[in-house]
Amino acid sequence: MKKSKEEFTPLAHPDERAFLAGPQTRFKDFKFAMKVMREFIKGFRTLHFVGPCITVFGSARFEEKDEYYQLGVKVGKRLSKLGFTVMTGGGPGIMEAANRGAKEFGGRSVGCNIVLPHEQHPNPYLDRYMNFNFFFVRKVLLSKYSYGFVVLPGGFGTLDEFFEALTLIQTRVMRSFPVVLMCSDFHREIYEHIKYMADYGTIDKEDLKLFLLTDSVDDMEDHIHHYAVKGYNLKPRSATKPFAWLGER
Repeated sequence: MKKSKEEFTPLAHPDERAFLAGPQTRFKDFKFAMKVMREFIKGFRTLHFVGPCITVFGSARFEEKDEYYQLGVKVGKRLSKLGFTVMTGGGPGIMEAANRGAKEFGGRSVGCNIVLPHEQHPNPYLDRYMNFNFFFVRKVLLSKYSYGFVVLPGGFGTLDEFFEALTLIQTRVMRSFPVVLMCSDFHREIYEHIKYMADYGTIDKEDLKLFLLTDSVDDMEDHIHHYAVKGYNLKPRSATKPFAWLGER
């Protein structure tokens, strides 16, 4: 039975839901665009000084005792060892685990948290974070400051982020940053389907080289070191001085 309008409770911000529901008045569309622009600018000012990042994607639903959470902690530590700031969606589960690993190693940890009514709050292992109202603004910021992506087990959102990164790299909108898909057992059917797409011709066989599927944290570290650190000649650099008059800190 179809839910009535009163029974439906959206997870997204009501302004985003209204925008995606079809044409609005000119004033409402303009007002929404101003809110989006304000959120983008706030995000730029918040994350401009975090340094080169690697973004870790994964489910918010794994508890500390889960093997994938523990893997997330190891991933965060290794990325910090390479000198990267660990960026996540800022929430619990694997996001928390990766941020926790960064902090335990003594590295930097940042998050782009989405405001949801029942599910997600910033985890306690963040040096800096921003709460976003709009999913698509958050997705842009999760990519903008990163030199690579590590994808751990997750749901629709994690796969959306994984395939968006591949699409942007495939279409050369984004540079050829390394993408690592962890946990071959969890992702076996997805990898088989990607190979099927290559065999069928909807993607090129060369596109299979856009990411690495592995179970090894060592392989992940080597891959990112080769294609991000060496590939883009990344070196430690002194921090840019913030401008107080721009609201930077």
